[in-house]
Amino acid sequence: MTVNKSKNNQDNYKPATITWRFYIVLGLICFVYSGIMARAAFLQVIEPDTLKNQGDKRTLRTTSNDTHRGAIVDRNGIELAVSVPVQTVYADPKVVINNDGYKLKRRWKALADVLNEDVNELQGKVGTNPKRRFVYLARQLSPATANYIKELKIPGIYTRKESKRFYPAGEISAHLVGFTNVDDKGIEGLELLYNDRLTGTDGSQTYRKDAKGRKIEILNDEDATKPEDIELSIDQRIQSLAYREIKAAVKSFKATSGSAVVLDIHTGEILAMVNGPSFNPNNRRGVAPHRFRNRAITDFFEPGSTMKPLTVLTALEFGVTEPDAVINTSPGWMRIGGRRVSDTRNYGELSITDILIKSSNMGTTKLALDVPKDFLLGKFFEMGFSEDTGTGLNGETSGMLSDRNRWSKFELATLSWGYGLAISPLQLARFYAAIGNGGYKKYLTVLKDPAFDEGERVLDEQNTKQVLGMLEQVVLHGATKAKVEGYRVGGKTGTAIKTAAGGGYGNEYVGIFAGVAPISDPKIAIVVVINEPGGDLYHGGDVAAPVFSKIMAGSLQYLNIAPDDEAQISHWSKRFKKGDNDA
Repeated sequence: MTVNKSKNNQDNYKPATITWRFYIVLGLICFVYSGIMARAAFLQVIEPDTLKNQGDKRTLRTTSNDTHRGAIVDRNGIELAVSVPVQTVYADPKVVINNDGYKLKRRWKALADVLNEDVNELQGKVGTNPKRRFVYLARQLSPATANYIKELKIPGIYTRKESKRFYPAGEISAHLVGFTNVDDKGIEGLELLYNDRLTGTDGSQTYRKDAKGRKIEILNDEDATKPEDIELSIDQRIQSLAYREIKAAVKSFKATSGSAVVLDIHTGEILAMVNGPSFNPNNRRGVAPHRFRNRAITDFFEPGSTMKPLTVLTALEFGVTEPDAVINTSPGWMRIGGRRVSDTRNYGELSITDILIKSSNMGTTKLALDVPKDFLLGKFFEMGFSEDTGTGLNGETSGMLSDRNRWSKFELATLSWGYGLAISPLQLARFYAAIGNGGYKKYLTVLKDPAFDEGERVLDEQNTKQVLGMLEQVVLHGATKAKVEGYRVGGKTGTAIKTAAGGGYGNEYVGIFAGVAPISDPKIAIVVVINEPGGDLYHGGDVAAPVFSKIMAGSLQYLNIAPDDEAQISHWSKRFKKGDNDA
C-alpha cells in the first residue's frame, strides 16, 4: 500500500515554473527587438540619408575633365603666353600615419633631396595629425620629377596634374601680357584683364560603380567649357625691336626708365607697348613689385614741347592765325602777371613752322593768349587728356588736367608749351595719331581687328595736314636725329623738368619724342619717353629722337610700307624752306 501511494504522488507531480527567469528572458527579447526597431526608425525617419551616404561613399565616383588656360598670341599667331603641363605633390597625413610611412627613412630622404628641402622639415610639414587629409608639398614640378616621386612609393604621398603658364617672349612683353599666380589665375596685365575669357570650366562625370569598378549608372555628365585664345593687336616683331631700343637707351643714357608706344593711327590698334627695365615673368623671384608697373599707361608726366603742335592747331581751328602767318617773338621774353616767359634767345619774327622748329615758348604763348580761354582748354580736353584711352588695361591713368574755372594768363601760357597738365605716353600717342589720321580721336585697343570705329572728330582735316607738314620740317631742320632713311617723318621733341617731391621743379628731366610717318600717307604714330637720363644729354632731341628713328624705321619695314620717293622728299623740303606751308 505504501508503494502505490508514492507512485500516485509521482504521477500527479507538476514541475513549478521559475517565474522570474521567464520574465527576464522575455524582457531581454523585447529590449533587443525594441532597440532594433528604434535604430530602424532612427535611420528611416530621423537620419534617412546616413546609410545612403555610406553607400555613396563606396559606389559613387566623380571624375573631372580638366581644361588648360587659353593662349595669348600676337597678331601673327606668335605665342606670348601658353600653358604647359606640370605636377603637384601632396600628402595625406592620415594615410602616411596609418601605413607607418615615416619608417621609410631612405625614401623620405630621397623625396627631400628632389624637393630641395630638409627631410625633418618636410616630415614636419606633413605632421602627425591623422585628422588632416591634405598638405601641399610642392607645386609646378616637371613630369619627370613627379614620376621619380611616384617611384618612391611612399604611402600617402601623391601627385596630380596641373598646368603652369609659360611666356616665350619673356621680358619683351612682360608688362603688357602680365602673369598668373601659382593657381593659374591672372593677377597682372592682360592675364588679369581677360582672365574670364582665358579660363574655361572643367567638365565632370558622376557615376555609380559596382564591386568590380564597372560603371553601372551615369548620374550626371557635364561637358567642359573650352577657354578662349586671345589674339592681340601687338606685332611681336615691332615689340621686340622697340624693347631692344628702349633697353639700350636706358642703359646708354643712364636713365631710370623708358617707354615706347607704337599705334596704327587708322584702327587704333596698339602694335607695340614696351618699358625698360623689364622683368622675366617666368621667374619673378626677387623682383621688386614696382618693376611690374606698365609705365606706358600708369605713369604720367608733363609733356613739354610735344604739346606745341596742339597750340598751333587750336589757333588755326579758332581762326586767329594762318599757316603762313609771322609772329614777332622779340625781344625773346615777356612778363605775364609778374612771371617771366622766355625763349633760349631772341628769335625775332618767326613763321608758324619756325615756332615749332625753334620750339619757341614766346610764339606758342602769343598764339594761346589770342584764343579764348574756354576754347583753348576745351581743345585740350577734346584730345582726351583727362580720360583713359579705352583699352581697359588695368592701372591705366586718365592723366591730370584741371577743369577749374579760373586760369591765369601765365597758366594758359605754360599750358601752351606743355606744362600744367600730365599725361601718359599712350595718351600722347593717341593725340599724334589724331594728327596723322586727319583729326579723329580713336579708342585704342590691344585686340586684333577691332570693330570699325570712325572715332570722334576733334580737329579739322585741312589743319592737321598743315601741321603735319610743319612737323616734317621739325625733323628736317630741327630734330634731325629722328629722320628715317627713305621716309618722310614728322614729329616734335619735348624736354620736361620733373616736379620735386617737396613741390616746385627739381633737377631731373624727361626726354620725349612723338611723331608719325610716312607724312605722304600716315600709318604709324610712335612716342618714346626716356625718364631721368643721368648723363650730359637729356633733351628729347638727343635721347628720345634716335630711339624713335630706329623704331619707326623697323616698324615701316616690318609692315611693308613702301618708302617715299626721294625726289618727293627733296621737293617737300625745298617748299618749306621757301615758306610755302600749304601741306
